[in-house]
Amino acid sequence: MESYIGKIKEISERLLNDGTVECVVGFRKGTVANTNEPCMITKAEDAKDLVWDANCRLNLANYITGRTEKIAIVAKGCDSRNIVNHIIENKISRDQLVIIGVPCKGMVDKNNPEQLQANCATCLHRNPVIYDELCADLVEEQKDVDRYEDVRKVEAMDTQEKWAFFEELLSGCTRCYACKNACPLCYCPTCFVDESRPQWVGKGTDPIDIRTYHFLRAYHCAGRCTDCGACEAACPQNIKVRNFTKKLEKDCYELYGWEAGLTVDQRPPLDSFKLDDPEKFIM
Repeated sequence: MESYIGKIKEISERLLNDGTVECVVGFRKGTVANTNEPCMITKAEDAKDLVWDANCRLNLANYITGRTEKIAIVAKGCDSRNIVNHIIENKISRDQLVIIGVPCKGMVDKNNPEQLQANCATCLHRNPVIYDELCADLVEEQKDVDRYEDVRKVEAMDTQEKWAFFEELLSGCTRCYACKNACPLCYCPTCFVDESRPQWVGKGTDPIDIRTYHFLRAYHCAGRCTDCGACEAACPQNIKVRNFTKKLEKDCYELYGWEAGLTVDQRPPLDSFKLDDPEKFIM
């Protein structure tokens, strides 16, 4: 993927030079080893600072909501799917965007550069689903991948085993909100964790508040999560946050045949109503 960077720089410089866009959202070299950081450039000469490799883990769609200018954004498969989400949810207009599509072969794990991130290993949409310019040929999509093997393992547990599993999963959480801040879906002006009237969840690290935060945040992502892995990439405690959203992703797929962010022409299941909607999940 490092070979893509020349084309990304060329496209970005051209778009800024001819005034097609006012800024480009991409990645530059980070200050921590094996990590690149999101950046926004407004001058054509700064395109030289853009980078692209297997350490571009965060989701750049997180940085375009609520903006009014014309924007170019470098987008791999999951980024492009979240851009689709933003268009559907009226957080940005399609006309505002020039999407520089990046076919992706996966990001490496932040703790083990010898292997792919867990979400990338099971990704079925490596190519951008929406783009205006493409920096390389499309890559072959993965096939015969079991996306929900881990979910089924949890589903097979009894109640006590599930409780113990999630207790252990969240044992290291400090409520730093890195997962929320990195998530392109978490753009509410006032998050439920900050509401005081009513107060949905306490501000400390009481185990009940920690559980409430994670479960409620996951439900807010139901039918919208693209499994981009930004939450896990951002977590300083290496908590497998995707264990919450992956179950909901599986349910949306099996109940509604829905995968988030693949089309701007259809509303998500929890944003629409049909008389023949399945109701098996209703208790």
